[in-house]
Amino acid sequence: MLVARPAGPAHLDKPRRVTVRTEARSRLRGGSGPLAAAVVMAWISVVLVLDSAGTIWLQHGMGVLTWCLLVGMLLRESPLVRMQTAVVVAFATAVEYTFSPLLEVYVYRFDNVPAYVPPGHGLVYLAALGLSRSRWVQTKLRGCTTAVLVIGGAYSLWGLTLGPRPDVLGAVWYACLVAFVLWGPSRTLYLGAFIVVTYLEIVGTALGTWTWQPHDPTGIVAIGNPPSGAAGGYGWFDLAALLSAPWLLSRYHVNVVSGHFQWVRTHWK
Repeated sequence: MLVARPAGPAHLDKPRRVTVRTEARSRLRGGSGPLAAAVVMAWISVVLVLDSAGTIWLQHGMGVLTWCLLVGMLLRESPLVRMQTAVVVAFATAVEYTFSPLLEVYVYRFDNVPAYVPPGHGLVYLAALGLSRSRWVQTKLRGCTTAVLVIGGAYSLWGLTLGPRPDVLGAVWYACLVAFVLWGPSRTLYLGAFIVVTYLEIVGTALGTWTWQPHDPTGIVAIGNPPSGAAGGYGWFDLAALLSAPWLLSRYHVNVVSGHFQWVRTHWK
């Protein structure tokens, strides 16, 4: 007599393979959209204007408010996007402290890393993600991609040939942007990052909130103020987030469950 074999528990089924590209596409559903990106752009503008002539204590205050805004926006996001944003903030903060106070590739007004900068990187990431969720961007992806590559290329060429000083670093970063836009796992996010980061760099340097040095520490690579292709750097932040966030999130869940289990064992003997 043949007896049907009952289906095993869901957690014993073979897990579906999730690639980096699949993970990148999954975050396009839900969460903050273009309106949130507009809020971030407006807040960035206010912070940069106030900091251009403000005190160190004003910087600290804006840092607290920026953290509050970031936390508020993350409440609408999935746990995966929250972890990805945390990775971006950690990665970007390490880059900030390495390349600003330590190597002085660029310097802020008080020779520090302003308190609003670490959470600001998280906001920039969410703003780029919000723009990438726009139905208009998704339905006109080819045209948006072409526009970003053409405008970014013209900006990079201007920086190399006609800018106030040669901008080799900007051209290198533009090459990174091209690679991410054409072959990266988050094409629409890189398009959003180009808008947000380019705007941030132009406004920040124009107001004197920070200034890029003419050359890198070796004296070989010339740098514009700002570098034209700075958005290409955010591709690396996103890649780090896509690669590490799922593992970090799984470890967090394992530790939480293990902690709850230990608590139960201790209190219910």
